[in-house]
Amino acid sequence: MRSNNASSLLYVLLIICAAALHSDASQQEEQLRKFIRSRRDSRSNKNTFRVNKLGNRVASSLLSTSYSDSEQSALKAADKITALPGQPDGVGFDQYSGYVTVDEKNGRALFYYFVEAPQDASTKPLLLWLNGGPGCSSFGIGAMQELIGPFRVNNDNKTLSRNKNAWNNVANVIFLESPAGVGFSYSNTSSDYDLSGDQRTADDAYLFLINWLERFPEYKSRPFYISGESYAGHYVPELAATILIQNSYNSKTVINLRGILVGNPLLDLNMNFKDEVFANITRHCHFDNSDSDGVECNGALNGVDPGHIDGYNIYAPICVDAANGAYYPSGYLPGGYDPCSYHYTNSYLNDPAVQNAFHARMTSWSGCAYLNWTDSPISMVPTISWLVQNKLPVWVFSGDFDSVCPLPTTRYSIHDLNLRITTPWRPWTVNMEVGGYVQQYKGGFTFVSVRGAGHMVPSSQPERALVLLDSFFKGVLPPYPA
Repeated sequence: MRSNNASSLLYVLLIICAAALHSDASQQEEQLRKFIRSRRDSRSNKNTFRVNKLGNRVASSLLSTSYSDSEQSALKAADKITALPGQPDGVGFDQYSGYVTVDEKNGRALFYYFVEAPQDASTKPLLLWLNGGPGCSSFGIGAMQELIGPFRVNNDNKTLSRNKNAWNNVANVIFLESPAGVGFSYSNTSSDYDLSGDQRTADDAYLFLINWLERFPEYKSRPFYISGESYAGHYVPELAATILIQNSYNSKTVINLRGILVGNPLLDLNMNFKDEVFANITRHCHFDNSDSDGVECNGALNGVDPGHIDGYNIYAPICVDAANGAYYPSGYLPGGYDPCSYHYTNSYLNDPAVQNAFHARMTSWSGCAYLNWTDSPISMVPTISWLVQNKLPVWVFSGDFDSVCPLPTTRYSIHDLNLRITTPWRPWTVNMEVGGYVQQYKGGFTFVSVRGAGHMVPSSQPERALVLLDSFFKGVLPPYPA
């Protein structure tokens, strides 16, 4: 049996999964420690996520940003990217970026990057990608580093190369920097940054979509999907629930949501499993949302030292910062994975010419923002259960080399859904190799492992991730040739 005390290991690991890799690991570690303590001291994180009634706010938001068809067309034209600095030749798809206002009064606006499919874009679905954090960039990390977007920044920090396994091969993809304060997204009211949390993130993402579809009306009836990873284990189900309930309030399909796909997700802070390495933690930390933990518990937490490895992929090379200021990978993996990609992306996105090409406000861009986070439910299991009950296809995938949001903890959360298995655990293949394993449950809920992948599955296994995405869109389990 899993004991309550054994929840400490998961608590430590899963909270760490809330942020993406940063160039300054010590700074990020300290921020994560603060976040861990803030979540333990918070009472707001006990609640189940509940959808806000956005009817009045949606109406007022749309009214304040209401434009005629010709004005919307002009906004879309202004967002179109002619070419990016260092872009390779032969780019055969349209790309757009800019801002959508979600709160006219406070001046809160979210930045997006949108890439259409190179072939048959009009027949392909619309996909929204959300990175985790909370507070990390879906654009800079998801699109530019994680091999989901069409380009990768080369190690000269100035030029781009094509990504042959980009997700816009099979979909038209929006990368949204959310909430305000992340990346290029902003608010003119600084106090907004102290009110960040799951609820506002879901509300603003919904308002973004409503307004974005006015700018791109050709996508209003297009099949729409949401995907993401890590803390998007909160973002994605919460936004999906918001969309479904707002559709019911309006008695029509305002957003044509067809399914969600989330990878290596943070689903439940109190999942439990045992590990003798953490005996000291389990002895001194209760992790029961009480105030009984103190100095001894914090000391036990601070004493955990996994060594100089990438917790997001324990078998991956790391980025070495040399004494002369240079940086280089300690080794190489097939598929183009580069642990130093943050450095290239950070330099590229802070080039004024690049920011101008993306129609971004001139600012100091960074991959993650450390915002005051006001609400974060302990468990997303009730929300996911509600989505399944409402017949929304829900797929969860997990790289099996991730020690931060590990595959076993995700399986524990899935077990708590209490769904009957309809397709038992079996392999799936890519190029005659086992790409991972898959199991399906009543209601269409599907769990997929990706072999040899870390926390950021498309980075370490880009081809397998693309096959998984294509299967998800088609509504069929990943292939397993007889």
